[in-house]
Amino acid sequence: MEHKLHVVDSSGLTDADWAAVNRVNRAYEAGGIDAFWDELEQLDDDVLQITVAGAFFPALIRELLEDQMAEHGLTFEDLREFYGRPKALAVTN
Repeated sequence: MEHKLHVVDSSGLTDADWAAVNRVNRAYEAGGIDAFWDELEQLDDDVLQITVAGAFFPALIRELLEDQMAEHGLTFEDLREFYGRPKALAVTN
């Protein structure tokens, strides 16, 4: 494959995250988007899977999270209240 996926949002990625990012990117280069998703699913941690997918597709992951939260009647404001996070540090749309 000639194309390489590019990380759109690298904020907060750890060395372990980068290793996983590189792993799924190599899978993509070797076998395309299906290989990318297959390799992503093989990562041993659900949070790591979301983190890596979010590095490549941040808007999509945020939308999916918001949709899942809405199905359960939750908002980001609810999370801020639960965790006591100040509004000034809140993620904006």
